[in-house]
Amino acid sequence: MSQPRNVMLIGSAYPLRGGLATFNERLIREYIRLGSNASILTFSLQYPSVLFPGKTQYSTEPAPDGLPIKVKLNSINPLNWLMVGNEIKKLRPDLVIVKYWMPFMAPCFGTVCRLIRKNGHTKVISVIDNIIPHEKRPGDRLLSSYFVNSVDGFVAMSHSVMEDLSTFGNNKPRRWCPHPLYDNFGDTISKDEAKKRLGLDTSSRYALFFGFIRDYKGLDLLLEAFGTEALKTSGIKLLVAGEFYCDPAPYYEIIKRHGLEDTVIMSNDFIPDSKVVNYFCSADVVVQPYKSATQSGVTQIAYHFNKPMIITDVGGLAEFVPHGRVGYVVMPDAAAIASSILEFYSSGKEAEFSANAAIEKQKYSWGRMVEAINEVAKIPVSSHYQA
Repeated sequence: MSQPRNVMLIGSAYPLRGGLATFNERLIREYIRLGSNASILTFSLQYPSVLFPGKTQYSTEPAPDGLPIKVKLNSINPLNWLMVGNEIKKLRPDLVIVKYWMPFMAPCFGTVCRLIRKNGHTKVISVIDNIIPHEKRPGDRLLSSYFVNSVDGFVAMSHSVMEDLSTFGNNKPRRWCPHPLYDNFGDTISKDEAKKRLGLDTSSRYALFFGFIRDYKGLDLLLEAFGTEALKTSGIKLLVAGEFYCDPAPYYEIIKRHGLEDTVIMSNDFIPDSKVVNYFCSADVVVQPYKSATQSGVTQIAYHFNKPMIITDVGGLAEFVPHGRVGYVVMPDAAAIASSILEFYSSGKEAEFSANAAIEKQKYSWGRMVEAINEVAKIPVSSHYQA
């Protein structure tokens, strides 16, 4: 597979933290591995603090080795957009990749991309998480439309996003490619070792909810499931690992109402990359009880650690978790979620589902994502520009 000579990704990266940064850094590592001169241009300001729902936007971990990252883009400063766009236009990279996930970023990204494309050389391709957000606000479609019209093509990571993209009425090239495997969180460790690192009871069984907590992710459904009599008396515990990006009070009210204080372990700080292994390897099964979704990076972390999954049948989630093979696909309903968790444990499915996950995950490669981007961009092999 021929590679573009010079690649730049515009989006979240270190010193910012979170799944977007993890994705972008891993993608650029793949371009570097395949021989491209690749770098990232990230935000000097991603969100104004008043709009950021978490505790901090910044990582406490060391900078990633071997990744050229420039901190330059300000999401709310139009003069900065003009400066950055014109600078990249003059550099004339072969390929610019933009990871798009919410309409708030559309004015910034859309303006920068329009300026870059004026050089008549650079292809600008967007990898789309969501084009229609889970938490809708007035003006979302107008903003996303501004962005959609600023790029040359798209790679969507679920068929539901491909369908959403088609509603914006353009015929630009696009391709579906599943979210690649998050393989950068270290090797699997034993369950007992992982539990000891977290101070958990090594004799207990744990289901895991992982990731930022937002209302659409359905943690309330999962807590209600654990409040059902059969699951509440089963001895199975729930490990909730992730920072609240919404009001935590309703979730703690459910725990109190059902008397789940000894059943639910709440670990609600941001989980740094170096600690992710401890949570996944402590768990028997990963539960994603989402009320709406497109795809989820949590699925690809679970695959990395060969973990069975219980997911809800919303958006594109079911595309990635074959029912009855690596887990269960159920309705977004507390009773259905409770029943599937009990079925998983009573039927002793962990070993079977884990073995199948190890096979299933082989299709989710970063090379496949690079190939999809390059095909949409149709980068000519003869490109010789060097920045």
